[in-house]
Amino acid sequence: MRRRTLLNIIALGAIFGFAALCNIRASAQVPAVNITVDENGNGNILSGSNNFSIPGVLVADPGPGGLGSALTYNLLGPPSLIAGDVVLLEPGNAEISDVIRFNPAGTAVRYPASLVFYSDNADGVDALADTGLPTSLYTNVVRIPEVGAEGDNGAFYTPGPDNPGFVAGFDVTYHFISDSPGSTVPEPGSVALFAGLGVSSLFAVRGLRRRKK
Repeated sequence: MRRRTLLNIIALGAIFGFAALCNIRASAQVPAVNITVDENGNGNILSGSNNFSIPGVLVADPGPGGLGSALTYNLLGPPSLIAGDVVLLEPGNAEISDVIRFNPAGTAVRYPASLVFYSDNADGVDALADTGLPTSLYTNVVRIPEVGAEGDNGAFYTPGPDNPGFVAGFDVTYHFISDSPGSTVPEPGSVALFAGLGVSSLFAVRGLRRRKK
């Protein structure tokens, strides 16, 4: 299973790397990438016919005000990921429900480009993301409302240039799922695998660049 996951990451790294190298500019040629994550560690990246699983794990967040244990998804090496926070607001009011954080590769030593899912735990803990919110935010912040009834809500988000989560050369849309039922616990070794997968994907992109040269 781990070997298959590594092969998937190398393939996705090649997709990101090839588009970055080609510097695709025509809108009709910009690859569409759909990333879905929930508050229980379930995530995937869909690009054309390629579907990659990205399980979330609890690791330290090196971003501003980051907690020592936060639900983190390795985004498998997108180039030039824009740092920042997307704040999800409760439907009908301005209360913060969740904070979705984007940390570029290198935010800490051996840290891969990642999405961190924070959820407010004022009403209890029933999901991995219910760790509470970071103590401070990036200066680059976007605020959007959640959509849907309490217990079954979330948000779609397509960043523009300079917005958190934007990746140059790609049409990326995120689906953040809140209040999903159930909970999971990271498997033993997940933290080490999280760091290792980031390094593997970065090497894959660098290797492609060397071959292109």
